Amino acid sequence: MNRRVLLIGVGLIGGSLALAIKKEHDATIIGYDLNEEECKLAKTLQVIDDYSIHLREEAEQADLIVFATPVEETLRLIEALNSFTLKPNVIITDVGSTKGNILKKAEPLQQKGVTFIGGHPMAGSHKSGVGSAKGHLFENAFYIFTLLPKTPNEKVVELKGWLKGTKANFQMMEADEHDLVTGVISHFPHVMAASLVRQVQDQAEKNDLIHRLAAGGFKDITRIASSSPSMWRDIIQHNQENILYLMDEWMIEMNEVRDLVAKGDRDRIYDYFSGAKQYRDAMPEGSKGAIRSFYDLYVDVLDQAGVISHITTILAEGNISITNIRIIEAREDVYGVLRISFRTDEDREKAKKIIEQHQYETYKA
Repeated sequence: MNRRVLLIGVGLIGGSLALAIKKEHDATIIGYDLNEEECKLAKTLQVIDDYSIHLREEAEQADLIVFATPVEETLRLIEALNSFTLKPNVIITDVGSTKGNILKKAEPLQQKGVTFIGGHPMAGSHKSGVGSAKGHLFENAFYIFTLLPKTPNEKVVELKGWLKGTKANFQMMEADEHDLVTGVISHFPHVMAASLVRQVQDQAEKNDLIHRLAAGGFKDITRIASSSPSMWRDIIQHNQENILYLMDEWMIEMNEVRDLVAKGDRDRIYDYFSGAKQYRDAMPEGSKGAIRSFYDLYVDVLDQAGVISHITTILAEGNISITNIRIIEAREDVYGVLRISFRTDEDREKAKKIIEQHQYETYKA
């Protein structure tokens, strides 16, 4: 029997989930999105089988409903589902990066006998839109499930079966734990990146040279500040308590660091940076976490005609695609003149090997 999947939100994440489901299941995937053009593109690209503007009609036929929409929109639409006559065996899930409010909103569905399982695939891309969707986007990434009380285990197993094609690492967490953990390793760092950029902006108004010099390492370490403002507005609102707690802790930390700097104790300053370095260097490599990875390779090249086209030709001959390439001008703490960005760590490793075979020196950040 052909089963039906309703994909609400046909973008990068939703489209990638649809492609992963298609790899393992002969199911009909119907898209629903406020942006009808995105649905048309998704159908043309065969990411979905069809799309509809009738949410109730499609939801009531679905065996699996996936919300791949911003948190605010997900909350609104979950409430709408309460008035629908859904299949008793339907599973509803989402991809939101905060879980507490979503699970609270889904409680009335559970009381009606419908299964809702919160989901958060911890992977993304530097691009957006269904045109960038990839069936392997979530491969080896953590995929968090958060459950309402009394959720049947067989329904969790069934959802894992639906999502088998993602090849993700499924993990179970309580909603509160999830929101604190993602606050620590994702949400709060985004706040800090934005605040660092704002501080540089303020100083750049007093000195034009700051803007030019910030185009090097500073721009690299604050890249996450370029994320969607509307998405981060929603995340801050829905994880407010945890982010405020982390900000208070950060202020205590900064006061201690300020005292460290003011006293000028060389040994303590060294120990502070050494401890941070040791912990960072011990973090696992090659795994996907809450913040999307940047697969960059730095290459030392001489300033001579044709060198960039030579490197891009080498990569093209090796069938390795790149997402970005640029010359680094401000290179403090950055080795190499060229920064080349890749889609995956595998592509970066292949590129490193090929480029070094042509006698260029390369470095990973």
